[in-house]
Amino acid sequence: MRILLGIIIGVFFTIGVAYVHDATLTPPASGSATIERPMVNWDVVTVDWQDLKARVSMGWRKLQSIG
Repeated sequence: MRILLGIIIGVFFTIGVAYVHDATLTPPASGSATIERPMVNWDVVTVDWQDLKARVSMGWRKLQSIG
């Protein structure tokens, strides 16, 4: 049980750190040689999350109609 809880906390911690890192990025200064890019493309994550929620909702409705 501890291992499962540790895995779940680790996943949430990793996502949280990536989100905070990306949210605190500053735009590059003009003439800067290096450009720091976000770790995660949050637009893609949002679309995938919406798709997952829609599929789960549709599956749940199918299960309710069977019973």
